[in-house]
Amino acid sequence: MLDKKFIRENPDQVRETFQKRGLAPDLEAFLSLEAKRLVLLQEVENLRARQNQASEEIGRGKREGRKPDPELTAGLRAASEQIKADQNSLAELEKESDRLILTFPNLPHASVPPGLDARDNPEVRRIGEPRKFSFPPRPHWEVGEKLGLIDLERAARISGSSFPLFTGLGARLERALIQFMLDLHTGEHGYREIAPPLLVNAETMTGTGQLPKFAAELYRVEDPELYLIPTAEVPLVNLHREEILKMEDLPISLAAYTPCFRREAGAHGRDTRGLIRQHQFDKVELVKFTTPESSYAELEKLVGHAEEVLKRLSLPYRVICLCTGDMGFASAKTYDLEVWLPGEGEYREISSCSNCETFQARRANIRFRSAEQAKPAFVHTLNGSGLAVGRTLVAVLENFQEEDGSVTIPEALRKYMGGLEKITA
Repeated sequence: MLDKKFIRENPDQVRETFQKRGLAPDLEAFLSLEAKRLVLLQEVENLRARQNQASEEIGRGKREGRKPDPELTAGLRAASEQIKADQNSLAELEKESDRLILTFPNLPHASVPPGLDARDNPEVRRIGEPRKFSFPPRPHWEVGEKLGLIDLERAARISGSSFPLFTGLGARLERALIQFMLDLHTGEHGYREIAPPLLVNAETMTGTGQLPKFAAELYRVEDPELYLIPTAEVPLVNLHREEILKMEDLPISLAAYTPCFRREAGAHGRDTRGLIRQHQFDKVELVKFTTPESSYAELEKLVGHAEEVLKRLSLPYRVICLCTGDMGFASAKTYDLEVWLPGEGEYREISSCSNCETFQARRANIRFRSAEQAKPAFVHTLNGSGLAVGRTLVAVLENFQEEDGSVTIPEALRKYMGGLEKITA
């Protein structure tokens, strides 16, 4: 959530920023509501001042033995009634103002490159050379199905399209990836592991920005109203909702493995086959709470931690910086990691690492105190995939496939696979 005062005092800057993001939230309606609210707030303050003055005069008269002035008493009563009415109006204006501001995206950091869409995202670096195959590399669904690792036909029979089903060594490989990622992040990168709930309430979804913006993409259950998480970022960020954190505890670094659930799965016929885009998928998520001064240094660390997974798996990848028109709703700056998939002949996203600055902290009221008597300030929240497990499995199948149909297991995973070096038919 943005700062209301900042929007009121910098409407042209905010308007221009929204245009750069290719979005058009109803800024004018918000500014109009805020103008009405401030006028009404001033009226209430004036009425209270008159009310206090009248009360003092009546009290002084009583102490001096004089009867209350009927006109003064009537004015005091009228002021009280008007204040009550104005407060009700203020509450309605505040409610509508809050509703509108929840639809406003975050403002990009000054270092974010301008652009309209993914075609304008600059490449930051490229790590590893794509393997040169002596045979035409096959897409992961062909490799996985022939080895009995995935069964998307039965998954569709059970749940419908865009749901995964791993079998045998495929299920073990996915579990190995999860364990490897968690061990790396908790054992070497300093993250504290969390096993959060998979169902959360509306306040939790609102805190991270999923509601109201992305309501149509969420799976919701009723009685009571709860939502299946689209990413572990949601419960992890809300872990400290309505809290004031201690300066000495920052940065706080959390990691969690969870299944994730999203209605959206593919667009315009792309990714209708395989595991790239699913309604249900597994992910290891990284979340940080930091001071504003350190958040961008921590963002670079976070990206490095996600990169380390790819490096240890010997998977070629590149890092890109998302432009203003391609950024996520809550992000102030985002780096995407894209892994090379030889079966598709292109780089595909496998991690997205963002600094949300105070955007989520304002919505969830997460603050810190820099000193014992200091006024609380909002923390900066960061999140990133470390990594998307299904897509990592895809990358392993495609990059380590052999001409005979087998798949060599990356060395970093072998201890989690019981020492197995190769998966064969």
